Amino acid sequence: MELDHTTKYILQSVHSGSTFPDTGWILDAPGEQTPTLVRAIYEQKKLTVMDDGFGMYRFADWLPIRRILHGSSAPVTYKSRGLAAELGLEELYITFSGYWPERNAMMRTCSFKETEAFSVCARLDPDMMKVLVVASAGNTARAFARVCSDNYIPLLLCVPRCAIRSLWFDQPIRDCVKLAVTAPRGDYFDAIEISNQASSLDGYLPEGGAKNIARRDGMGTTVLSATTHIGRIPDYYFQAVGSGTGAIAAWEANLRLIEDGRFGNHKMKLVLSQNIPFHPMYDAWQAGSRDLLPLDDEVARSKVEKIMAQVLSNRRPPFSLAGGVYDALADTGGEMMLVANDEAFAAADLFARTEGIDIHPAAAVATASLVHAVRDNRIPSGSVVMLNITGGGEERFRKENKLYFLKPVVRFGMHPSKKVVERKLGELFTADWRRRNFRRKSSGVEIE
Repeated sequence: MELDHTTKYILQSVHSGSTFPDTGWILDAPGEQTPTLVRAIYEQKKLTVMDDGFGMYRFADWLPIRRILHGSSAPVTYKSRGLAAELGLEELYITFSGYWPERNAMMRTCSFKETEAFSVCARLDPDMMKVLVVASAGNTARAFARVCSDNYIPLLLCVPRCAIRSLWFDQPIRDCVKLAVTAPRGDYFDAIEISNQASSLDGYLPEGGAKNIARRDGMGTTVLSATTHIGRIPDYYFQAVGSGTGAIAAWEANLRLIEDGRFGNHKMKLVLSQNIPFHPMYDAWQAGSRDLLPLDDEVARSKVEKIMAQVLSNRRPPFSLAGGVYDALADTGGEMMLVANDEAFAAADLFARTEGIDIHPAAAVATASLVHAVRDNRIPSGSVVMLNITGGGEERFRKENKLYFLKPVVRFGMHPSKKVVERKLGELFTADWRRRNFRRKSSGVEIE
């Protein structure tokens, strides 16, 4: 089922400030050489929040979408009692994305990556005949596979081979979704390389990662959820980061809320965390460097293999470009923290004991960083704190549902050439196949 909805907005280069229309799938500022993100500037300056029946699209005023897709769930914010009491925080608010029916959190992939997928896929032209290409370390792939399968959108997923085990679903995935995997020791960066090669081929469309306004503004709904629930912009924002796209999204949502005028005029302090021993953004930030510090590929792979939160493994995050993580931290007076595996495990146990639900490893890293900040007296008394729990309820969901796994149809070796990628993808998605399988009618999506 689809509902008609088009949000009015223009695009703006963060670097130059120039504005231009979104002519379809713009990821970069036209004619600009300096690396920069582009932002959506929405016509509607005051956010109107629709009822829960719209799912994530209750925040549609600030989503760059052409339509509303069926089946989304918005992040849920509530005031913590258990964890707050344990930490001695008077104003701790948890924004939870995942599966927790008692709190009306119904994300079937148990991750806030659904906010990205439902936003990006709703930005697509419904008559688009190209194949969307997405690279992922796990959770993003699961979210896009679920949304694209449910809505008959052609999708090529590129993931590290070790991430196959994370591609589980409560229903079989339709064949409009195809999975390509890296060599056995390949990591997220290797998956990105394959996706870049695939995206350059005819008939394929790069999703764009952090450059896609729909991805960032979808993730920004976590802050919209928290702020509209609390009635004001939080003072502190805690999240673990791999690419840092969620942190950029939080900062951008904060700026829009300031412009709205009803929720305060302050910028929440971004407190971002990475998992020891893989922490390229932490290292650059501590060194005062806008550029990431040099890191040998093999050393990076070795470090990635040792972290608990494998989704936090981006070797080329959007840190340095205009509007990226560095600017978000600088503009908010933010900081970065480090969390060891044993600390993250302990934080996951603490959250389950005090709040009553399991959480993903990345969310455990964020929780551990909050524990550190409280222990070190970094949070003034009375501060309003937002803890972004980016995934949870997976253990419960897996127990309650029969699971189906997505199997790869293409396997690559290390550093495949464009010719190898083109040959292996071959007839995976032909034009005739797309036309045959993605006929759309005004009453909704149908398969012929």
